[in-house]
Amino acid sequence: MSQCATPAMARMGIDIGKSAFHVVGLDAGGRPVFRGRFTRERLIEFLARASPTIVGMESCPGSNWLARKVTDAGHSTRIVPAQFVKPFVKSNKTDIVDAEAIAEAISRPTMRFVQPKTEAQLDLQALHRVRQRLVSSKTAVINQARAFLLEYGLTIGVGAAYFVRDMPSILSDDENGLTPSMRRLLDELWQEYRCVEARLLQLRRQIESIATADDTATRLTSVPGIGQLTATAITAFAGNGTQFKSGRHLAAWLGLVPREFSTGGKQHLLGITKRGNPYLRKLLVHGARSCVLHLDRTKDHLGVWIGRMESRGIHRNKVIVALANKLARIAWVVLTRQGAFYLRQPRQQQQ
Repeated sequence: MSQCATPAMARMGIDIGKSAFHVVGLDAGGRPVFRGRFTRERLIEFLARASPTIVGMESCPGSNWLARKVTDAGHSTRIVPAQFVKPFVKSNKTDIVDAEAIAEAISRPTMRFVQPKTEAQLDLQALHRVRQRLVSSKTAVINQARAFLLEYGLTIGVGAAYFVRDMPSILSDDENGLTPSMRRLLDELWQEYRCVEARLLQLRRQIESIATADDTATRLTSVPGIGQLTATAITAFAGNGTQFKSGRHLAAWLGLVPREFSTGGKQHLLGITKRGNPYLRKLLVHGARSCVLHLDRTKDHLGVWIGRMESRGIHRNKVIVALANKLARIAWVVLTRQGAFYLRQPRQQQQ
């Protein structure tokens, strides 16, 4: 089928590549009426010429950019998670077959779609991604230095605080048995650690300034266990939350619900699914852990709930994950209701 022709298409699937984009158009009956391969520039021209239709693509790097271009050309955008497209791939896998599978997947009435991210969300998300990488690098430097020191009979406690406290004295002690070569290497690791710490401090201040200026992030920080870092991560990855029908859907998207394996009318619940965004889930779990350790059990509604869970003898880790689920659901309410705050109402005293 010619690339120059632009027949009427009910929906269109685009398989995204780095330099080549494969397009398949289907009519209202689901039959292919167009197949083509385009460069990036040619694809934009083709979308501008085509009649308004529904355009689908897999969620991947570049999908948010293409979604903006598709919307600017007057089309409707559908971004589908890659795992939901896989069942529609017929026979051998090719780029054209993938594009056709995408076009078929977006036609399903029960299909789940990904909300396109704005440029502001992508910029904020990039800050969190860079911070996540630097935190991993910081941990790697500490662990490597501790391992090197063990070979010389020197130990440092687990954690960054012990590393910062003990490392300068170890490097300045000429009688601890370190060879000149190892001392130089450890000094380089120490300087690398300090550079990473300085960069993390810079990123933290940048994220905090964004949170202070953003009304949604400010309202999210009213929820116990959600600070400025977690609040900006929620706005970056979850957006305005309108793509979720309820707070339970947001919690399920984060993987904070039990994994189910039920058959024959017998329900069998396992551990949490751990689906979705592991970074955001980790932040919520850490926030929940802080609440379990420090939240007032008598003056805060969540504190009262934590107290009830603990009185039932539930393991602390289960309470933490359950609380993280509740925090996600509360965050959804704050996201979707303009001007909503979490109210820490005191517990009513019994007469």
